[in-house]
Amino acid sequence: MIRYGLRCEKGDEFEAWFGSIADYDKQAEAGLVECPHCGSTQIQKAPMAPAVVTGRSKDTRSERAVAMAMAAKVREHIRDNFDYVGDKFADEARKMHAGESEERAIWGEATPEQAEQLAEDGIPAASLPPTLAPMAPKQKLN
Repeated sequence: MIRYGLRCEKGDEFEAWFGSIADYDKQAEAGLVECPHCGSTQIQKAPMAPAVVTGRSKDTRSERAVAMAMAAKVREHIRDNFDYVGDKFADEARKMHAGESEERAIWGEATPEQAEQLAEDGIPAASLPPTLAPMAPKQKLN
């Protein structure tokens, strides 16, 4: 994972995490990186100092606890407010994009190939890091 400091064309600054440098480049080129303040997709990397940890201190453990608590809140929000569509994520995202189904917040699974095709087709979707993804609901047996 890599964290970037980002800035939109209006000067709003924010941070975002990406799986790799290539993930950021692909998403930015496809217009999928969006300012959380104004919605602009005209995003540039902002200058950032590297985070160097020289030892495990109380502060580091405290920061990790805060980050884990925030991740738990994100998982809870997704679980409570998004529809889980399982392995039909790519199909459902395409239907919503084409106006064939109601637009709503969804989450589920997609293969790397499906995710790449969605990005190439200009369909907005983003991968969730495992720490932010809720547990998939259990399937009913009957």
